[in-house]
Amino acid sequence: MADRGAKHPTVSVPDDWPAHPDLTLALNGMGGFDWDLDSGLMHMDPPALEVFDLRPAEYDDRPESLSGRLPAHEAARLDALVARALKDGSDSYGAYFRVRMRDGTLRWTHAQGSIRRDPTGRPRRIIGIFRDASHEYTHAAERLAVDEERRRHTSVVERTTAALAHARSVGEVIAALANEQGLERLGAENVILGLVEAGRIRLVSEGKAGSFVPDLEYTRVGDHFPMSEVVRTLTPRYVRTRAEFQYGYPRLWHAIEPLNIRSAAYLPLIAQGRPIGVIGVFYARESDFRDQERNVLLALGSSIAQSLARAMLYDQEHSLAADLQQAMLPRRIPGVPGAQVAVRYRSAGVGRDIGGDWYDVIPLPDGRVAAVIGDVQGHDTHAAALMGQLRIVLRAYAAEGHAPATVMARASAFLNELDTDRFATCTYVDADLSTGAARIVRAGHIDPMVRHAEGICRRLPVAGGLPLGIASEFIRLDYPVTTVHLAPGDTLVLCTDGLVEQPGIDLDDGMRDLARVVRDGPQDVQQLADALCESVDGARGESAGEDDMALLLLRRLGTPEHDTVGRFRQHIPPADPDALSAARHMIRAAVRAWGARERSEEIELVADELITNALLHTDGEAIVNIRMPHSAMRRLRLEVEDHSSSLPRRREPGEAGVSGRGLLLVDRLADVWGVEPRGTGKCVWCEFNCL
Repeated sequence: MADRGAKHPTVSVPDDWPAHPDLTLALNGMGGFDWDLDSGLMHMDPPALEVFDLRPAEYDDRPESLSGRLPAHEAARLDALVARALKDGSDSYGAYFRVRMRDGTLRWTHAQGSIRRDPTGRPRRIIGIFRDASHEYTHAAERLAVDEERRRHTSVVERTTAALAHARSVGEVIAALANEQGLERLGAENVILGLVEAGRIRLVSEGKAGSFVPDLEYTRVGDHFPMSEVVRTLTPRYVRTRAEFQYGYPRLWHAIEPLNIRSAAYLPLIAQGRPIGVIGVFYARESDFRDQERNVLLALGSSIAQSLARAMLYDQEHSLAADLQQAMLPRRIPGVPGAQVAVRYRSAGVGRDIGGDWYDVIPLPDGRVAAVIGDVQGHDTHAAALMGQLRIVLRAYAAEGHAPATVMARASAFLNELDTDRFATCTYVDADLSTGAARIVRAGHIDPMVRHAEGICRRLPVAGGLPLGIASEFIRLDYPVTTVHLAPGDTLVLCTDGLVEQPGIDLDDGMRDLARVVRDGPQDVQQLADALCESVDGARGESAGEDDMALLLLRRLGTPEHDTVGRFRQHIPPADPDALSAARHMIRAAVRAWGARERSEEIELVADELITNALLHTDGEAIVNIRMPHSAMRRLRLEVEDHSSSLPRRREPGEAGVSGRGLLLVDRLADVWGVEPRGTGKCVWCEFNCL
């Protein structure tokens, strides 16, 4: 509304005005003002006061006196305009604004001022005119209304296109158009969407019920319905009134009649020269759909068609990729005598965003079973293909009877030989369900968990090696093996990181959250698996589905040992400091989980001493057993077995001696201890009161 930028004053008044008012201004219905910027006073002649509907006695030459005549938002806009003109060096300014008359009505007024500056450029004075512009407003209002309507229509297309830019699947396109925000953007009462499939139109979104054909998911292109006509002719169909609905489409009228719908626009959705669908936009108003509105709707239909074509491609790719991945996973999980098994798999969101997560259960000789969980790097069909190959070779190596470390090493070498830049993480468990001994090998994967029959859930810090495919490059194929004991009723939890990783959440926090759900979940492994998946979906909300995830639960059957709070068993190979360190951490975590936190450091120290002695003074591995019984005494028993029949002797070390201090430490910290022969070796045991 402002007219700025002129470099020469456009108001012709004498410099000593208002001493000599210009009668020409008054004759043309204009009033003049002289604003001294140094004093802040602004003189207005009688015609100018008439423009503001003021009497001379009501104005005291102070601009603040006009506040009663200027609405607040108009005053703020006018002040900002003048301040900008004074600051940017303009010689003049002009603006339209509204003045409130005595009767409360608003009248459009125009102001134009000439800015007088001193030689330094500082503004000193503004001389100008006010005039009644109400006779101009009718034309201006019409022009503004047209401009506003054009901006509104353009905004509909822009805002809808922006919303569709984030929609990747057909479901997301429908949500962007038919939810409350979408209807508000379109100014519509309802939106429906149909897809063209083999000569038929399949309704994929009815919006508010009743806007299509009741009880018919499919209609033929040759039927007498608006959407069918649009597909046949590839031109929009505009229904301007309810009468057109009633007489033009009688088969549709009984569905439209009870709805708040008075007009509709059916638009063809054309991509690459062929119709892929139809959208119906319904309005609560009657409309003539003039040229401008039709042009906007055509632009809107083109934008929706492009988004829909892209979404359909994403859905097709995701369906193909998901089918490929499902074909790579086991079709069924074999029954495992002595165990309950539950598996779950969730693919990533849409398009080709699937990953290489997998699970497998492999029956082994002698009542053993192998449980495998893994994740190939990446989220595409290449990752899924590599996953399938790894699953097959792992099954083959396991069926050949190789030890867990050998199975993992050969799988790593196989992946390296494929000449791919991908790697994979994996956890392989060889469980003897008759004894409960489970040998675990971990290749860069997250730690497993175990839920004991008594309800305690803990993370198993399993010694690990490099991910598959990387270990071979560094010639590190000696994967360490961690042995744990699964008591009857214990459940082993194996999962991929998609189950515990959430945006902005640390992995350790995710593992703790998972452990809490496992601990509080149902005893039945199938129900527990469902609960875990539901908890992840609930925690992620809209971000759910950004990563695929696999889950495997293995529960050892049998009568739980209710007289035992907890049981821990692990084999520690010689010359493996990492295994010794991991065992110490697991012992401390287990003891604390069993409620013996006050003595956990003492128990860990004694266990470390006994394990170290067994590894130093014998040729084989050390086997650690810890058991916490249910009893009033709560005496924790620690046993360390080795394959040497030589019994340890307690002796007093000299002042400079080192040997002999270990058993003294055990004697001081344990409440009671002793040595027992065991087959070809012995067992050093000790007990701790943990009341």
